[in-house]
Amino acid sequence: MGKSRARRFRRAPFSPTGPEQRRDGEGDLEEEPAAELLEKLQHPSAEVREYACASISKLLQQKHVIPAFLQRDVVRCLGPLLMDHSLAVRETAAGALRNLSACGGFEVCDDMVTKDIMTPLVALLKECSTGLDANQLSPKKCREMNKNYIEDIANEAINLLWNVCECNNTAVYIFNKEGCLEAVLHYMKKFSTNVDLAISVANCLQAVTEDNPELLSSFNASAQQVLETVMLCPESTMKHILLRTLIAGTIWNIKDTIPPGSLGSMVNAILKIFSESLAIDAGETIIRMNEAEKNRLKLAAEAETEKNMSDVIDNCVLSEDDDMEEIPKGKVRRENDISDLLPSDKWELKEVTALLMAQQTALEIIVNMCCSEDPSDDEWEELSSSDESDLFMENSYNEGSGLLMSPLCLSDEVNSAFLNNLIPKKILEKTAFPNSVALDICMHNPSWKPLIKKLNAVQCRALTCLHSILLVSDVDCLGGASALQSLAQHLSQLVFSKMELPTDTEFLEAITSALRALLQTMASKNISQCMTPEQLLALCEAGIHSSNASVRVNVVSILGISGSVLAKGQDTAETLKMIGKFLLEVAMKESSLVVAGEALDALFDVFADGKEAEKAAVQIKLLPALKEFQPVFKMRMRKEGKGQYSTDQLCVLDNVKMNLRRFIAYQETLGKTPT
Repeated sequence: MGKSRARRFRRAPFSPTGPEQRRDGEGDLEEEPAAELLEKLQHPSAEVREYACASISKLLQQKHVIPAFLQRDVVRCLGPLLMDHSLAVRETAAGALRNLSACGGFEVCDDMVTKDIMTPLVALLKECSTGLDANQLSPKKCREMNKNYIEDIANEAINLLWNVCECNNTAVYIFNKEGCLEAVLHYMKKFSTNVDLAISVANCLQAVTEDNPELLSSFNASAQQVLETVMLCPESTMKHILLRTLIAGTIWNIKDTIPPGSLGSMVNAILKIFSESLAIDAGETIIRMNEAEKNRLKLAAEAETEKNMSDVIDNCVLSEDDDMEEIPKGKVRRENDISDLLPSDKWELKEVTALLMAQQTALEIIVNMCCSEDPSDDEWEELSSSDESDLFMENSYNEGSGLLMSPLCLSDEVNSAFLNNLIPKKILEKTAFPNSVALDICMHNPSWKPLIKKLNAVQCRALTCLHSILLVSDVDCLGGASALQSLAQHLSQLVFSKMELPTDTEFLEAITSALRALLQTMASKNISQCMTPEQLLALCEAGIHSSNASVRVNVVSILGISGSVLAKGQDTAETLKMIGKFLLEVAMKESSLVVAGEALDALFDVFADGKEAEKAAVQIKLLPALKEFQPVFKMRMRKEGKGQYSTDQLCVLDNVKMNLRRFIAYQETLGKTPT
């Protein structure tokens, strides 16, 4: 049976948040026809062009309207406006293009690059960078104080750049060729006064530095100093934690530029940041921040009521200085109030969101740190773009000893830093279900409800992280046999603690991957397993009906591992019969050849040796069933193999086909041997 491949995370797809809308009355915006709005982009009035860009930006957040705009060449209409004379038009045009790239997805981003969006985008980024140098503060809108157009335009442009570079290799090539790194890093220097811009830059940097060796030479000592300064910033807000986490991920991507003598300290610094992020209890943070939001809104409402009462009593209207910002209804400005420094309301929600994104990012990078560097980029791309990603495994089964050997290992620097920063312990803590009180808060607050998905994502990433660490770490580093048994109990509680077995696909894939790796490790070291056969069969019954092929592969592999251990025991024939019947049915009825092949592999392991296994094999008529199935499997491989499966998968399936022939021959010799 093969060893499961450590999963490698690519950058998470961007989210179509779009720019903040700043025009009055946009909540009542009517969906004007695309042609009419695009025509207004050519209007001589800057205010009309700004209105058109903002209207298009809002509409582009609805996927169903995107084709209408694409048919009318929206990219070439908006592109020139990135260099419009009006700064407000530049910002809204960049925001509209950002929404198009985020909501349109990969194909739209490819189309944007084909239509040369990079030329005006690169020009805008460089001009904004020069504007920062000159400390140019733009004109202020009368209703917005201290609005810095240069930085706001840069923020929209950086997000657009991040989106297209995430999707398109040509965009990354242009990024390298045009020397965009210098401009992008220049924006990062604003992190102390504009953390939102810095986070956008950090997201972009993490995307463009992944698998981009041509860019490494641009990371000179000055560039590395910028990143190091951000990593060392002492601010403890959740946004700053997210910023440091993203920068740490970027530094991991460019680790080949680090001198060998500094590698150990660099890895330790990265994992220290991840450790600090993961140490924060997200559930408790939600509870605390939600209470802070309630108090803030209560104070604002009380102040508003007090003001209204004062107006009635005095029967007069308080005058305001001309340069004072108008206070929106429901808000109050107080002296020394920290909320005045925040970019917008809902800052408590934004803080929690930043924390959860930091934790998810940290866990994904840790998974990548555990990955073997052997597979080529194309192979990872192929695996990550397939529904059956992470299905097939290196076939590293040692037939002589029966041990499941892994070619993966952590470098000494990474392994040492993992242990120094208690990374395994903190990952384990994140595998628990989210805080029930925090979940209840999110469920009953519409604006906080999206956090539930983010909480669940952190748990799933932690389980995937656990899977990777189990594959690459020595048993002693994991705490020995007792720690692994405790871990098995913890994972079984996650599966069986609720009335019904889990059905969420992402969770099922993560938990079954972790269980599979754990059981492999325990079996290889002859550590007794804690889950009962009945529990395993119940999990497998649930998992085999999943639409996710990775889940189905995991559950049949889990049964194979557990069955091979049971085959060495006493009085296990009845359980082995149940396992055998289950695996036979999967092999014969499974629609995916890959899953069917894994089921056959599991059968070979379970019935490879032992008196109990021989007894069970006879009773379920394993030999005649496999002999009957052998030509069917060969025929399916001929018909379905080419075109549906990768070269690696076909190689493993060929190996399964060969092992099926050998296993049938082996079973036939057992039938001829007197017992």
